[in-house]
Amino acid sequence: MNAGPMTVGWQAPTDVESRLYAAKMRGDWAAFFDQLAGTYLYCAVQRAEAEAGRSTHAPFRSPATGTWCFAYYTQGVLPMPQPDPVFHRSTFAAVVRGWGNDSRWLAINPGTPGEAYFPANPQTLHLWRQHAERFSPVESGTLRTLRVGGPLQGPMAKGLACGAQLAVHRGDLWNSLADHGAGFNAMRRLVADSWDIRGADDWQGVQEAMLEGRCVSRVWEFVLSVRQEMARQYGGAVDPVHWRETAARILRSNAEPDRVPDAAVSGVQQLIGRITRYEARFRADGLLSEGRCVRSVLAWDFGRAVHMARWGVAARYCDLPAAERAVLRAAESSLETYRSWEDFGAGYALGRCLHFDEEEFGPWYTELVDIHRILTTDPDSPWLTVPWR
Repeated sequence: MNAGPMTVGWQAPTDVESRLYAAKMRGDWAAFFDQLAGTYLYCAVQRAEAEAGRSTHAPFRSPATGTWCFAYYTQGVLPMPQPDPVFHRSTFAAVVRGWGNDSRWLAINPGTPGEAYFPANPQTLHLWRQHAERFSPVESGTLRTLRVGGPLQGPMAKGLACGAQLAVHRGDLWNSLADHGAGFNAMRRLVADSWDIRGADDWQGVQEAMLEGRCVSRVWEFVLSVRQEMARQYGGAVDPVHWRETAARILRSNAEPDRVPDAAVSGVQQLIGRITRYEARFRADGLLSEGRCVRSVLAWDFGRAVHMARWGVAARYCDLPAAERAVLRAAESSLETYRSWEDFGAGYALGRCLHFDEEEFGPWYTELVDIHRILTTDPDSPWLTVPWR
């Protein structure tokens, strides 16, 4: 094996590269391969090949070893997304399974201080398989930070932090906008399956709808805005019974001279009941402070808009400047609507629960509680390091 150059004092982009580099520096190759098996690996693919549904991986001749190698990179050292090439994401287990009898070398993060090279032969392939069987990537539900190359303060960091709940849920680097996500083809499938996005125009339409808060239910926003206005008028907590009566009266008044169906009024009043029960549970589980209420569910749109910007870059449906503008707009709209990270987080949580959970308080809810706990206790959390104002 060839460890490549040793660079003293190198700042690793993420914890993954830091652990790989530390294992390399002390010659602990067992720990190196354990870490490799526990993270995702990326390889460059020509865009035309990727769009044709192929993941052809071309070897390169390494000046460090003088051998032909297959290069794989960890997420933190990937280059800025360009139109071509694109990247395919895989696991170490999949790499080993697909190696076959090829005698070319394995290159990990070539061209970086953490680079390492390994010859492929029956002995090393057996060793690689042992590590791949013991570990697999488990990044979802974790807070991950890009320490080099990602904003940690300022307007862009604040905008990206508005997407922190979804970033932790997916295991994404919270502050990486120039991102390859799960790889070019995987990201195109994600936005196609979830949002019917199949081109740049589709992406722009969905992105704009999220930034304008048009993807959340108008009924949700209506009932919350009624309570906000009542709280301003009466200067205190709003009784749920009074809230239901007022919402029904306004609904009927806004529809005049037409008549609002009784089912619609009943639906609004039932929604108010759902919201009050979720808020009570939020307070019990620490998502809301005692006596606080959710102001708006627009955070669910704004938080997703941040990720739609990232996904647009990864799928090559937008360039980095367009994504940056979208993230900054999401931050500005969030600041106009909310007063704190707690305020924002509760709005996002309620929107997600109303859409998915159906008051089951199942995984859709418990995941949110875990994510909230991470974002309010982890010292690296942007909700603790990036001021709301």
